[in-house]
Parts: sequence; C-alpha cells; structure tokens
Amino acid sequence: MTSTPEENDDNKLRSVSVDLNHDPSLMIDIPDALSEREKVKFTVHTKTTLAAFQKPEFSVTRQHEDFIWLHDTLVESEDYAGLIIPPAPPKPDFESPRDKMQKLGEGESSMTKEEFAKMKQELEAEYLAVFKKTVAMHEVFLQRLASHPILNKDRNFQIFLEYDQDLSVRRKNTKEMFGGFFKSMVKTADEVLLSGVKDVDEFFEQEKTFLIDYLNRIKDSTAKADKMTRSNKNVAEDYIHISACFSSLSADETSALSKYLLKLSELFEKLRKIEGRVASDEDLKLSELLRYYMRDLQAGKDLLYRRARALVDFENSNKALDKARLKSKDVKQAEIQQQVSCQKFEKISESAKQELTSFKGRRVAAFRKNFIEMTELEIKHAKNKLSLLQSCIEIMKK
Repeated sequence: MTSTPEENDDNKLRSVSVDLNHDPSLMIDIPDALSEREKVKFTVHTKTTLAAFQKPEFSVTRQHEDFIWLHDTLVESEDYAGLIIPPAPPKPDFESPRDKMQKLGEGESSMTKEEFAKMKQELEAEYLAVFKKTVAMHEVFLQRLASHPILNKDRNFQIFLEYDQDLSVRRKNTKEMFGGFFKSMVKTADEVLLSGVKDVDEFFEQEKTFLIDYLNRIKDSTAKADKMTRSNKNVAEDYIHISACFSSLSADETSALSKYLLKLSELFEKLRKIEGRVASDEDLKLSELLRYYMRDLQAGKDLLYRRARALVDFENSNKALDKARLKSKDVKQAEIQQQVSCQKFEKISESAKQELTSFKGRRVAAFRKNFIEMTELEIKHAKNKLSLLQSCIEIMKK
C-alpha cells in the first residue's frame, strides 16, 4: 500500500526530540516492539565501536521492568550522585484506547456502518500513536545514557544492552515498595526543610529557584497543551458525524442538490484527517516535549537535593569533629569522616555545575527545535485546509 506524503511525515515525526548529542561510538535504537495484554517487549538494537562490548552489533529483548531496574541502579549509585540521571520512561498504558474501543463496540448499533468504521479507524490510530510514544520514550532513555560520557560506561548499562538472556528482573515486593515509599516521604520532608535554606553558592541558589518555579510552569503548560490536543481530537470526531449526515442526506436527496451534499461529506472527511494530524502533531511536538522535561526537571531537582544532603552531612561532620576535639576522643576518626564528607560535597558540586549548565543548553535547543517543527506543521495543515475549502467553493459555484 502506497503511503501519502502526510503519512510519511507522521512516520518521520513519531517521537519527541530532546536534542541528544549522539556518540557515534555507541548508537542505540528500538526498531521493533511487541505489545501484549500486560506487557510490551522491546527489541533493543546496539551498534558500537567500543572495546568494552564483545560484538560491534547486537540486539536483545527487554521489558519495561528492565528499564526501571537500570534507572534505579543508576540513581542508587554513589558514583553518580553529582549527575542528572535521565528520567525513567513512563509505564506503558494502553487502557484508555482499549476502553474507548470497547465502548465503541457496545455502541455499534446506534451508528451507521460508515460512522463505526471511521470511529474505529480513529481509535486504532490513537492506539498506534500511544504505542509509538511508549517505544520512543524507552528509546530516548537509552540514548540519553549512551550520549553521556560517564553513564555510558556503567557496567549495568552494558549488561542491559549486551546480555542476550532474560535479565530476570522481578517486581518489588510489598516490603520493598513500602521501603521505597518511606524513603520518598523522608526525601520529600528533607526537600521542604532544605528548600528554605539559602545556598552558600549563588549558582546553585539561582538554579534551585529556577527549577522549582519552572517545573510548576511546565506542569501548568502541559495541562493546557493536553486540553488543546483533546479539543482538536473532539473536532475530528465531530467531523465524522457531520460527514456521515451529509452522506445520508445525499443518498435520500433526488435533486441536483445530492451531488453537493456528497461533496460536503467528502470535504468533512478530508478535514477530519487533517484535524487528526493536527492533534497528533501537537501531542508529539508540544505535550510530549513538556511532559518529558517535567520529568527531566525533577531529575535536576533530585541532583540539587543530593548536593544539599551532602552539604548537611559535611556540616554535621564539622560539628562532630569540633566535639571530638573538645573531648579529645576519636579525633582521628572524626577527621577522616570530615575529609570524606568534604571531598564528596566538593565532587558533587563540581559535577553538578557542569550537569546543570549542559542541561540548560540541551533544554533550550530541544524546545527551539520542537517549536519550529510544530509551527511548520501547523502552517502546512492550515494551507491544506484552505486548499480544501477553496476547492469546495469552486465546485459549489459550478
């Protein structure tokens, strides 16, 4: 089946751009994925010239839990405390399109065959879009790691890419989930306490203020972008019913008006497809971009939290050393602990400054690229709409 130019564009623009600086020595993509009822199996393909790997090219099958395991090992590693760990990909969720498909089946008797077929086509397209976004977000996570000069050398990352057997990553049990929830509660409480403390370094104080404020604005923008996308989807669905009504009227009409009604039916069907592409492009180029950077900004905040925690530990070690000297007891041990805490804080601070500066450049480039692409697509769709309407007017005048 031959693809239209619009469909080819849709395939090219299937994922959100986060402006990755690809390292040609380690290229990763997900060329295939299989969706099952409860899970998605991703085919992770790697091409590399690095000596750390046994082969120059290989593929493995991974599930979402494997991606979460890799993300968690990186977050929990002390070696990467001064780095922004790329956000974990969201869990695959196909419940919404599945529920809509079920409801459509239940309401089949209340609509014409033509309406049902078009509505089903819309929902299948929606399911495919969700599936592609799911694959893209898992791919972006791996590509972010591959493009990072430190994280791309992580041993667990190499195992994830190269080990050709099942990783046997199990889900967390109730005790582990409760432990994670408790840690999250403690971290949240710490963040609240530390947020009120002015940082001694002006750079980090400005970054903290910026990230907190910007994250709130991104959340608000995401909600509004989603609302806009839903509105365009609703318009596309309404066009289905309008087109069906004109088609029905055309069939019943015996005068010359019949052909004009049929042309109007065809017009709204073509407008439906354009409106659907508008919604899809806005979702990919705006909503998904905002959603991704909402998670990435949180990863930046997590980095600042780890640095603030290291600063508190350093200050506490200074107090412990003063006490030890005052009592002339365990001074050597307190001095060692103070030196370790100092080195850890300085190491995190140095690395964090580079990471946050790099993050800013990456974010600005990604937003600029996506906004330009989205604007160009909006102009293209608007021109197509105008052309359709002008053609319809010309036909009506004959």
